[in-house]
Amino acid sequence: MAIATGTLTTYATVGIREHLMDAIYNISPEDTPFVSAVGRGKAKNTSPDWQTDALAASSDSAVLEGDEYSYSAPSATTRVKNICQINRKTLVISGTDEAVDKAGRKSEIGYQMQKKSAELKLDIERACIGVNQASVAGNATTIRRSGSLSSWLTTNASRGSGGANGGFSSGTGLTVAATDGTPRAFAESQLKTVMQAAFTAGGKPSIAMMSAGQKTNFSAFAGNAVNRVDNAPAKGSTAQMAIMAAADVYKSDFGNLTAVPNRECRTRDVFLLDPRYAEIAYLRPFERDKPAKTGDAEKRALLVEWTLVVKNEAAHGVIADLS
Repeated sequence: MAIATGTLTTYATVGIREHLMDAIYNISPEDTPFVSAVGRGKAKNTSPDWQTDALAASSDSAVLEGDEYSYSAPSATTRVKNICQINRKTLVISGTDEAVDKAGRKSEIGYQMQKKSAELKLDIERACIGVNQASVAGNATTIRRSGSLSSWLTTNASRGSGGANGGFSSGTGLTVAATDGTPRAFAESQLKTVMQAAFTAGGKPSIAMMSAGQKTNFSAFAGNAVNRVDNAPAKGSTAQMAIMAAADVYKSDFGNLTAVPNRECRTRDVFLLDPRYAEIAYLRPFERDKPAKTGDAEKRALLVEWTLVVKNEAAHGVIADLS
């Protein structure tokens, strides 16, 4: 095929208008499974405290008829706390940039602030479950930090060789980061062991939160024995076969676990969570600030001051040091 000699095509035409679609496509993940699953609370200072308690182990408390009373001292509650940290995002937009006509958004400030808000939520998610972070009291030159979930969990923990629990220290009033051990493969036996430990301690975890890679390993557990099932056909259509390559619920001897992949989770950690016993406490919820102008530009700041409250660490569990 050929075109006639002298045919003018778009390759040579001058003045073709630009076609820029009036939309912006962004598929960056902004879901925060941990923050969304746990509760929301209020902090009244930068180091909120709470108390935990436990019943004594069952024993033989039978006595003689007519026996005289003997008394034992009741056990005191345990007081723990975490530290509020401040997370912040800022931006500056020139007055001209805000004024020009733009595709996909009317206001550059409004669009960028929406992005910063989503980024700030991801930062909180990461600080809670994506790092192994001790709490830091802070001072004029040291940033205050909230102890991450991994720094709290000690009662129901499965760790690799060389791994060690962190935990809350009543002496310092701070949590200690866990010691990472030698990585090992994620196994169903580890899940069963930690679930049994949580049950024995009184916990009832209902969520297993893990990285995408560990979610794939989870789906390969032996409990997922049937990998093909009949799909109910739509009216007027033929039956179909579906390949079942994923498991979303694990029915253990001690309760059901819903597997939730979390992009912020470290690959080496799988957390078993009871959402009733964790919350994010906000000293200052998300606040927008508009600093004074010092030139031909608009300044904005978005900040939040918060901490992770692990109401009772024995309600949760961790399988750590996974490859």
